[in-house]
Amino acid sequence: MAAFSLFFRRSPSPGPRRRRLAVAGAGLLVLGAGGAVLWAQIEGDRGIAPVASTGDFEVTGIDVNTTGRNADDARTVGWRVATRQAWQKLWAQRGPGAAAPALDDGTLSGLVSAISVEHEEIGPHRYIARLGVVFDRARSAGYLGLQGGGTRSAPLLVVPLLYQGGVASVFETRTPWQKAWAEFHTGESVIDYVRPGGGGADGLLIDAGQIGRRSRNWWRTILDQYGAEDVLIPVARLERQWPGGPVKGTFTARYGPDNRYLGSFELTAPGEDKLPAMLADAVRRIDAIYAQALNQGLLSPDTSLNSAPQIDPRLVAAIVDKLPAPQSVGRVATGGPVAAAGATPAGTVYQVQFASPDAAAVDAVQAAVRGVPGVQAAATTSLALGGVSVMRVTYAGDLESLGGALRAQGWKVTQGAGALMIRR
Repeated sequence: MAAFSLFFRRSPSPGPRRRRLAVAGAGLLVLGAGGAVLWAQIEGDRGIAPVASTGDFEVTGIDVNTTGRNADDARTVGWRVATRQAWQKLWAQRGPGAAAPALDDGTLSGLVSAISVEHEEIGPHRYIARLGVVFDRARSAGYLGLQGGGTRSAPLLVVPLLYQGGVASVFETRTPWQKAWAEFHTGESVIDYVRPGGGGADGLLIDAGQIGRRSRNWWRTILDQYGAEDVLIPVARLERQWPGGPVKGTFTARYGPDNRYLGSFELTAPGEDKLPAMLADAVRRIDAIYAQALNQGLLSPDTSLNSAPQIDPRLVAAIVDKLPAPQSVGRVATGGPVAAAGATPAGTVYQVQFASPDAAAVDAVQAAVRGVPGVQAAATTSLALGGVSVMRVTYAGDLESLGGALRAQGWKVTQGAGALMIRR
């Protein structure tokens, strides 16, 4: 049987992507004669699209050696044995002393969404293989004690910085460090990684020099392009002892616009052929460092990135006092049609997306949106408990005003094309 894997690519939403392309286009117009230099920065096949992580639980490297009445029976027994072993291994990853609940083969089979074959040998009555088992998150979360989705971080932008040969790079060229992060399955992680592909304008917006910048306005502009709340900076420094010899790697987990240190470690690959495996291991270990930092409350988004300007209320009062008195109802300056007394201005329909871990959260969001002045109607049109739901809101004003009113209530708002994403 041939082995294969199927992945879905996660890419930024259409709105942010259009904005990023607009930034690149503006740069070409401004530079004029230097446009050739800018084109050299964005041309070429540099991007590595990250694999999409569906959130399912994947356990790999399960070795089985079974027999049966015939080849099909031996394989069926092998897959059943692999499922039981994967279930035990999945529970063992939760920590020492974790005991998996005893489930029968039929129940376990219902939790499995896919079996991946890494290697197999089939005989007339024997089956030897290395398999991977994927458990569906929605069906298995209850048995794993993850009802409600568990604690997960805010969306965090990943900037994989690599030092090798005396050169620092992020997306300027294809690097093995970027490739390792693009191939990392983030579904089981508690960190909500936002991973740029590295193509197009990504190399202009995020480069090695950006790591040293402290400007909150510039960081906020970049984070808004990708729908992220803060930034993670996993750093890899590779040193080759001699051509074809060992590769020593020093890895550091950093975060935030101030490039704060969380932890570091060292790994060594015997040769270039073992470098991808070492980098994949390094990504998993850095993910564990970030997960521990999240549990300690260190990965809360930097409040300085979302600071709103403070307006003196006395200045507001002075401006209002200078405004002309409103005209009486039923009289218009242009001589147009007379408005009926008490008439409500027509509202515009917008979409508001929000996280909905349970029914109580949906009710709370609806109540908050309906309490915004100017909201004429608000109803959930797409309900996804444990995911992201969509609300249809009729509002007497523009989208920016609605976003500002929600921010005043304490919501974190990301604005797209005709839609808002809100979160606490």
